[in-house]
Amino acid sequence: MTPLVNHFENFQVLETDTGVDTLALLEIAEADIVIVADRLSDMTAADLCRQIRRERRARLLPVMVLGLSDQPADEADSLAAGADEFISLPVSAPALQARVWAHVRRKWAADEREDVETILFSLAQTVEQRDPLTGGHCQRLADLSVRMGHRMGLSTEDVEALYRGGFLHDIGKIAVPDSILFKPGPLTAEEWVVMRSHTTRGEEICKQMRTLAPVLPIIRSHHEKWDGTGYPDGLRREAIPLLARILQIADVYDALTTARPYKPAFSHLEAMDILRREARMGWRDPELVHLFTDLFPRTADTRVFRAVAS
Repeated sequence: MTPLVNHFENFQVLETDTGVDTLALLEIAEADIVIVADRLSDMTAADLCRQIRRERRARLLPVMVLGLSDQPADEADSLAAGADEFISLPVSAPALQARVWAHVRRKWAADEREDVETILFSLAQTVEQRDPLTGGHCQRLADLSVRMGHRMGLSTEDVEALYRGGFLHDIGKIAVPDSILFKPGPLTAEEWVVMRSHTTRGEEICKQMRTLAPVLPIIRSHHEKWDGTGYPDGLRREAIPLLARILQIADVYDALTTARPYKPAFSHLEAMDILRREARMGWRDPELVHLFTDLFPRTADTRVFRAVAS
C-alpha cells in the first residue's frame, strides 16, 4: 500500500502494518475511509472488516479492500464481512482516487445526517427536561419498547425505530406552551387542540430526515386508541401502526408508575391492572397488553419498575 500514499495529497494518510494496529488506530483517530491490503501479516482483510463492523461508531466507515484479481474467494469473503468495495490490482491512481472520493463523499453526507439526528435527539431531551418530574422518561420508554420488540421477534430495523421513537415521540411538545403543558387543572377544549397537535408537529419536525421515516408513524400515532377514539386520525385496531401501539403501552405504563403533580406513582401491579382494564375498555391492543405483562417477573411489586434493554 505504501506506493499509493503519494496519490492522496488531499488526505492525511495514516499507515499501519497489521490489522491489530489498524483497530488500535481507529480507537483514537477519526477516519473517513480505510483501505486494506488483502494480505495482512496477522489477519485477512475479511477478518479485519468483521472486527471494524462490530464497533457501532464504525458502522458507516467506508472500507475498501485491495486484492489480486486471481483470488475471487478473497473478494467474496471481504464483501461478505462488510467491505464496501473490493478493488482488483493493479489499479490506476486516478481510478483509485475517484473511488475513494466517492466513498468519502457518501460518508460525509451520512455524517451530516447523523449530526441533524443528534440535534433532534438533544431537542427531544430538552422537551423532557422542561418537566423535572419526567426525568429519564425517554430512556425508560426506549428500553421498555426495545424489550417488547425483542420479545415479539421484530426486525432489527423495527427495534431501532422503537428505540428512537422512545426519545422522539413527544418532540412536538416543544411547540406547546408551558401554560398548557404544565396546567395543574383540566384543559379547555381550545387547549386540548394545542396539546394534541404535538403528534403532528413532531412528525413535521422529523419528516425532513429520511433516516427517521420508520419513526414517523410512532410519533404521529402513539395517542391513537384501539377503539378509534384517539388522535390525531381516529385510527382503529390494526390500522394503528404496530410500533406506535407498542410504544403507547410502554408510555402509559411509565406514566402510571411515575409520580406526577396530580397523582402518586402507582405500583407495578396497580399499573398492570390499569392497563388490563383499559384493554377491556377498548383503549389498548389487548394482545400487546398481554405480551407486555410477560416482560416482568410474576412477583414484581416495586413502586417503579425500571427496564433494561436486552
